[in-house]
Amino acid sequence: MVPKQILEDMFRSRGFADFRWIDPASIVVAEWVRMKCTFGCGDFGRNATCPPNVPPVPECERFFREYSEAVLFHFAKKLAKPEDRHFWAKEVGRTLLELERDVFVSGHPKAFMLMLDSCILCETCTGRRSTCNEPRLARPTPEAMAVDVFSTVRTAGYPIQVLSDYGQEMNRYAFLLIE
Repeated sequence: MVPKQILEDMFRSRGFADFRWIDPASIVVAEWVRMKCTFGCGDFGRNATCPPNVPPVPECERFFREYSEAVLFHFAKKLAKPEDRHFWAKEVGRTLLELERDVFVSGHPKAFMLMLDSCILCETCTGRRSTCNEPRLARPTPEAMAVDVFSTVRTAGYPIQVLSDYGQEMNRYAFLLIE
């Protein structure tokens, strides 16, 4: 495994300068998050990386315990129109996947990224993992893995709040799990 400083240089070389190392044990997993995905998100059942195409909550919680390190990436962004979020997230997401690959190749075979937005790699999602067009690249969001992002990022000292209108700056987060 490569030292943290080399990994941090990799993060910065990809344009990700706002990050913090966190203990994966501090990642809060909660049933209420899955309920919000199930009853409140338009991607439920329509996206191959969203519920019900992800493991049950207890399996998600066990997954995080298999890692010794995690990196929380913070993205603050203000957009003119709400629909611009998807284009921006797609561009950031592709670079996050490149970073995951960099970390993997550097000697961290368990490197796994949780994306800042629902998977939007394809123009039209098949809606099922079994027929996903990009199974090697598709990654879930923290919320799809039942992560209480609000509690987790606040514990790490980052800002987050529910926005009351689209004119406000968003604080979005991605997680890189490393062993």
